[in-house]
Amino acid sequence: MSAADEGTLLRGNKVLITMGTMFAGLMAFLDISIVNVALNDIRANFGTPLDRIAWISTAYAMANITIIPMSGWLLKRFGFRRYYTASILVFTAASALCGLSWNLLSLVVFRILQGLGGGAIIPTSQSVLFSRYPEKQHGMAGALFAIGAITGPLLGPTIGGYLVDFASWHWIFFVNIPFGLFAAYIAWTQIEQPGFVPDRAPVDRFGIALLAVGMVSLQYVLEEGNRDGWFESTTITVLAVVAAISLIGFISHELETPHPVVELRVFANRGYAAATTLNFLVGTAVFAGSLLLSLYCGNIMHYRALEIGHVFLLGSWIQILIFPLAGRLVTKVDPRLLLVLANTGIFTSLWLNAHLTADADLGAIVKPLFIRAVGTGIGFVPLTFLAVQALPIAQRPGGTALFNLTRELGASIGTAWMTTMLDRESKRAFTFMTSHVDAYSPLVADQASLLEHGPGARLADPHGAALAVLKLRIDQQALLRAFNGNFMMLALAFLAASWLILLMRKPKTGATVDTKAAH
Repeated sequence: MSAADEGTLLRGNKVLITMGTMFAGLMAFLDISIVNVALNDIRANFGTPLDRIAWISTAYAMANITIIPMSGWLLKRFGFRRYYTASILVFTAASALCGLSWNLLSLVVFRILQGLGGGAIIPTSQSVLFSRYPEKQHGMAGALFAIGAITGPLLGPTIGGYLVDFASWHWIFFVNIPFGLFAAYIAWTQIEQPGFVPDRAPVDRFGIALLAVGMVSLQYVLEEGNRDGWFESTTITVLAVVAAISLIGFISHELETPHPVVELRVFANRGYAAATTLNFLVGTAVFAGSLLLSLYCGNIMHYRALEIGHVFLLGSWIQILIFPLAGRLVTKVDPRLLLVLANTGIFTSLWLNAHLTADADLGAIVKPLFIRAVGTGIGFVPLTFLAVQALPIAQRPGGTALFNLTRELGASIGTAWMTTMLDRESKRAFTFMTSHVDAYSPLVADQASLLEHGPGARLADPHGAALAVLKLRIDQQALLRAFNGNFMMLALAFLAASWLILLMRKPKTGATVDTKAAH
């Protein structure tokens, strides 16, 4: 059946377009997390101070989160073929330049360029799939996109660990080149958009400026706030104010201007607004949960980076099988029921994480991650499906971009929130525990005696060494309590938000696509 017969907005070889978008999307999502395992190697190579190396990730995130909301407007102005191909080529060229970087400044500049390309690829890949597949196959289109959207960030540390261990950090960037060139070739030669007329409305320069300033400031505050003590830092305080003023002004301006760069009126659609809000919370729960688990494995279990990567690989592989299954189910059963099942899985996994101990074996660590992977796999497709189907055809490219933006924001806010709470709760738990540790209590005296006459007997100061070991044990217990408390906080927050499913509407069956409405 031809694309014209299917009533789709785009035409071209469906198999090749699917392959190209999956490669491009997976690249963009991988680069969100793959670089993190190479930061120490890059720092050693460039001789960079520890407090500056995080800019490699921060720069990418800033560019990424700025371009995503503008993708819908750029698609209307340049069309799918030109905009998508250009985005992939920018990302691929920037990847090559990142691998050839000669110092930290050059790498940060090239990462900004890479983030602009990657941020454009993410929502556009999803829009391409939904625009090429007929409406009755949107569940499968969402499943194909989800493979990159969820597994990319989860598998990034594993793939990055292998590349760094067996080659060098340069290859976490060079590996994108062949896949990027292939994806760009497919996009340019296969994507067709019959009847496309470029949008020549005046450019909303003021809106773009407000968006760029607001999003960059917000992302900097979220990335660097915890390291700088949040509002104890003048820089963080000023940028937080700038972000608030810019983004509030942006929202007001976009709702009033006749030619907005971001169509915020889509949030007037109740079903879309509910699905997008839940998507934000899924991003918070999944990515913040993954960060906490990674830190738990490193600080409590003392796993190496590659071992942590293996944990995520063992816990996440099931998603490759779940996504296609969810894609088929979403058009056969009420997608809201799938969301209930998915939310139950995500909540259960976080609840299990909240009861991990310092003696947990590999199975106990992988089990919650596996359940979360199943829940996310079941829920991502129907959530995307419900959001897209709630909108008219003409609003879907912009709505898709905002839908992806909310997940990225959820991930950024969730990780900032959890790292801050982990630091605070570990200090609070340490204070509480030490207030109940009496140097003259029989238990403490016995423990100190065992250490003094055991491992510390040959040291110059056995008593001091014993007290240092006891303090280290209390530190570990306090940190473990903080991990458990944070996981529980995430679990309860996510559970409380599940009522949003009630606001979503079941999609109408047998709907047809009016392709003219999107031109």
